[in-house]
Amino acid sequence: MKTAALSLHSSRTSWMDRLRSEDASVALQVAGITGFALLTAFAADANMRLYLWEVPITLQTMMVYASGLFLGARNGMLAQVLYLALGLFIPVYAGDGTGVAYLLGAASAGYLLAYPAAAFTIGALTKRWNSLTGSTLSMLIGAAIVFTAGVVWLHYVAGHATWMESIDKGFLRFALIDLVKIGVLGFLFGGMRQVMGTSDA
Repeated sequence: MKTAALSLHSSRTSWMDRLRSEDASVALQVAGITGFALLTAFAADANMRLYLWEVPITLQTMMVYASGLFLGARNGMLAQVLYLALGLFIPVYAGDGTGVAYLLGAASAGYLLAYPAAAFTIGALTKRWNSLTGSTLSMLIGAAIVFTAGVVWLHYVAGHATWMESIDKGFLRFALIDLVKIGVLGFLFGGMRQVMGTSDA
């Protein structure tokens, strides 16, 4: 039982697999891509800016991880590409600005630009790693992509004196928060697959 609990792959199928399937109807795929792009935009509004914190706390990464989990690699990536594209015309980032200049000038641009890659990676990994343990590990890898790009960008844009300052302000302050997000999504995704599974392969 312990081995099964730690397994990265579950042979149980679920109705959620239809949304991730590459042969899903065009309407279903468009709805999923658009829906998660909008969810990411709404999550950006749920932000908190703390004094002396250069990057705001938001729920965006939770939606990025979820888009990879629920839509799969290609459509999860496209959802995040659509989200970034929307921000070029309407204020859907965690701020009031729009456009390429605003995006590239933001301290958080590294995180934003990494969203499609993170969603794609999570979706690709969970094609096989679809258990609670597997989906959680996949999101940890996706989070590593987001925070690596975010910290590197922040270091140069903010002009920090040391890399440790950038790691502190761009990663360490958010690590526990994102671990909670990943834990919630892992149990949601893995739990739904377990409880709502239709059969065993």
